[in-house]
Amino acid sequence: MNQTKKFAALLLALLMALALAACGQDAGGDVWAGAEYSADAELGEGAKSITVAVTAGEKTVNLTIRTDADNLRAALEPLGLIAGEESEFGLFINSVNGIAADYDADGYYWALYIGGEYASTGVDSTPVEDGGEYALVREAA
Repeated sequence: MNQTKKFAALLLALLMALALAACGQDAGGDVWAGAEYSADAELGEGAKSITVAVTAGEKTVNLTIRTDADNLRAALEPLGLIAGEESEFGLFINSVNGIAADYDADGYYWALYIGGEYASTGVDSTPVEDGGEYALVREAA
């Protein structure tokens, strides 16, 4: 019986260590290691000014973008803020600000919010409005 208790305790400790390690990978430190901007910044030139909040883990960086672009992709892609793969629906974002999200590998994806609401459009079809507030959030599926 004593042997069974030791095994159960060891198994429980191992599971807890694995859970903590998994949480630590998205706690903000590791995912932000390759980020282009790790603090709020102002980028671009143009007549329109928008705010794009980039959130991954516990951290958010607010980017003020000046642009003349008509859609969000055209405002962000030339600045190197987004990258991804073409799909039948437009750009499927897999990297924002140098931070990757790969649903197949890690279960995360980049969600788009417009004015605090989950977007029903992608970056290709989201118009850029002067003073607009957008967010790209690395979320677990």
